[in-house]
Amino acid sequence: RPKSPLPPQPPQSPKAATVSVPVVGTDGKPAGKMTLPGELFAAKVNKSLLAQAVRVYLANQRQGGASTKTRGEVEGSTRKIYRQKGTGRARHGAIRAPIFVGGGIVFGPHPRDYHLALPQKMKRAALASALTSALQTGKMIVVDGLSGVIKTKVMASSLQNVGVKGSTLLVVAKGASGVIRAARNIKGIDILSVQNLHAY
Repeated sequence: RPKSPLPPQPPQSPKAATVSVPVVGTDGKPAGKMTLPGELFAAKVNKSLLAQAVRVYLANQRQGGASTKTRGEVEGSTRKIYRQKGTGRARHGAIRAPIFVGGGIVFGPHPRDYHLALPQKMKRAALASALTSALQTGKMIVVDGLSGVIKTKVMASSLQNVGVKGSTLLVVAKGASGVIRAARNIKGIDILSVQNLHAY
């Protein structure tokens, strides 16, 4: 009997392409090139997913502790403040009514949880979209030699040399305490270790 043919094999996914980016030194001069993974820096930019990831991140930063008191919770008497008829004034039942100063708050905020969840695969895809977008728009600079800078004055000069202007996110390697100490007091510079990088 003829042997049955082997079942068709699934196509092998091509290896993700890499991206080559220029590297500058702390003096602002070219210092070679660096190869970055294509799955993070050459991904398809999904703007709707990026917006969703940013919304989830900002919502999760909210504490949700704002609280007001209703007319049943504020301090004060519950007696009728004056008789129902014959005064010429509007009818009122208690001094704690929202219409009075010191009364309760109507439909005010109460403690709540603003937490939103996002699957890990979506978080990673959103991060890839953000990194790819930053690279494509020229907003990302790869700098070599910052690990040896320990003085704030030298760090500020180095960042100026490489073309840093305005609000900037400085992404450093894990455990780069010297770079963090040198840059943390510079105006407009936010520092984040690479393992804590997120889409926002």
